[in-house]
Amino acid sequence: MFDKAKDLYKLKQRADLLKKKMAQVVVEVEVRGAKVTMRGDQTVDEVLLDGQVQADLRKALNKAVKKSQKEVAKKMRGDFSDFSLPGM
Repeated sequence: MFDKAKDLYKLKQRADLLKKKMAQVVVEVEVRGAKVTMRGDQTVDEVLLDGQVQADLRKALNKAVKKSQKEVAKKMRGDFSDFSLPGM
């Protein structure tokens, strides 16, 4: 059982490292006066419309991304509930 816990800890460490690396990726997209800056972890850093910062829109987009991620996670848990992990 200790080996399983050790393996899970290593897996979590790798996942945390991957998450940090994803957050370092930054993309900018501009379409017709609207510019969005987003990190690889799907966090919106900035929204500009015609050069004006749109803080409320940025907050709304981040909230929508988090909510969609939670809904997908719930669905995935349901879809994977049929799988059994050995030793767990």
